[in-house]
Amino acid sequence: MSGIYVHIPFCQKKCKYCDFISFDSCVREIQKNYIECLIEEIKHTKFAKKIDTIYIGGGTPSILEIQEIQQILQVIFEQFDVTKNAEITIEINPGTVDLKKMKGYQKSGVNRLSIGLQATQNHLLEMLGRIYQYEEFEKVYQEARQVGFSNINVDLMLGLPRQSLSDLEESLQKVVALSPEHISIYSLILEEGTPLEKSILAGTLEMPPEDLERKMYWKTKKILEQKGYVHYEISNFAKRDFVSKHNLACWEQEEYIGFGLGAHSYIEKKRFSNTESLAEYRKNIENGKLDKNQFLQEVQNFEMQAKEYMMLGFRKLEGISISKFEQKFHVHPLFYFRFEISKLEEESLIEVDLDKICLTKKGLDFANLVFEEFI
Repeated sequence: MSGIYVHIPFCQKKCKYCDFISFDSCVREIQKNYIECLIEEIKHTKFAKKIDTIYIGGGTPSILEIQEIQQILQVIFEQFDVTKNAEITIEINPGTVDLKKMKGYQKSGVNRLSIGLQATQNHLLEMLGRIYQYEEFEKVYQEARQVGFSNINVDLMLGLPRQSLSDLEESLQKVVALSPEHISIYSLILEEGTPLEKSILAGTLEMPPEDLERKMYWKTKKILEQKGYVHYEISNFAKRDFVSKHNLACWEQEEYIGFGLGAHSYIEKKRFSNTESLAEYRKNIENGKLDKNQFLQEVQNFEMQAKEYMMLGFRKLEGISISKFEQKFHVHPLFYFRFEISKLEEESLIEVDLDKICLTKKGLDFANLVFEEFI
């Protein structure tokens, strides 16, 4: 599998916890110019392999006009060999999308929506700096179903300041009642320099205790599994046959190309990233010097690739397939990583079972300790 990621770095308002490459309140001319540059970047990129997934993320892609999303996808279809049943996702946020836009997405080939919700309590949405209330999310969700979208992801967060365990349960119950095909739920990571971090440091907000955050995680797992969702990745749950193909391919170390500001690519054991400067990105493309926008971050040798494969694989609940590892690297993982695996087994963080190596229940709580062994 090979994928394409397209970054749209614009938001109506930047959330208080966000450190992604995005800008709020940008004038339309800046957005239009960025799309023109983005299309030029796509047009001048060669990649011979078939494309199985396309993911348009941000930022807030739904802030753009529908014609701009259509232009981006049209150029991708013209430039690359996109498979007939490719998974094509766009991230949307309530407050920036309407029925007309969703109909346009569908006509342009989008077959999966990822809706940013985060919580169902309006006081928590306000605290996070979201631009909508829960009732607007419900309206958008119902309109998406009305249009005919049958593959929808909903994003939630746990471990928020002022979020109680009952708040989380209420959010889960309300979202499950809507029956989305996929639910992503992430623990809040306090990023340096964000308005939320400044509020924490100033003492106006307080992060929940770690034991409460863990209770929230296990409560999430219990509720969603009882409702028929498969816990297939640390932060992701899906109904049968609705896992995120794009994300799964990344966790399985498949190749992908990133377009746009700050986008990353992984091709032929090399990791690249685009410039994070909007001015530089535009100037280089307008001057025909697209190569100056891309920086080589890493050239993987055998050991680096194998370690990364293990680290990414442990994000999946099914873990690493021993036979697939052997097929890819021509060495047995239990031998090649015998010291790391022995240590992690002794600490009860991983277990080996027939053809797989996976996290234990304890390992789910201390996954970072497992990842550190393979960095």
